[in-house]
Amino acid sequence: RLMVIGEAPGADEDRQGEPFVGRAGQLLNGMLEAIGLKREQVYIANIVKCRPPGNRNPQPEEITACTPYLERQIEILKPRAICTMGLFAAQFLLDSKAPIGRLRGRVFRYRGIPLVPTYHPAYLLRRPEEKAKAWQDLLQVARRLGHGAGR
Repeated sequence: RLMVIGEAPGADEDRQGEPFVGRAGQLLNGMLEAIGLKREQVYIANIVKCRPPGNRNPQPEEITACTPYLERQIEILKPRAICTMGLFAAQFLLDSKAPIGRLRGRVFRYRGIPLVPTYHPAYLLRRPEEKAKAWQDLLQVARRLGHGAGR
């Protein structure tokens, strides 16, 4: 019912072949649990499917190359809500250049699906003072799903 979309695999993700692992993944798991979801109940993907060299930001051509895969994942899954984690996923799906601080806190639509942008868990590990804002975003997600802490 929920699809979480991040930016690209990091070193830990690349090693394990799974998105959002390591400290950021542990925080994501806690965030999901806080709204009544287990990781196994959520489909987690990235806009870019391979780790960019040196863990740099994805280049536009890399995003373009991976777009058909992500669009097909969304089409197959038909999620009731999408939560983007971080700047690149939000900007890409919303076709926006706005900073994540301006995008988060609102509910958008992507092909008719409610989309809630929020901060990436890795960012929240560096800036724990932003966790309260991310919590508000997660409550929006829970409301869209009709359960958990957001009811």
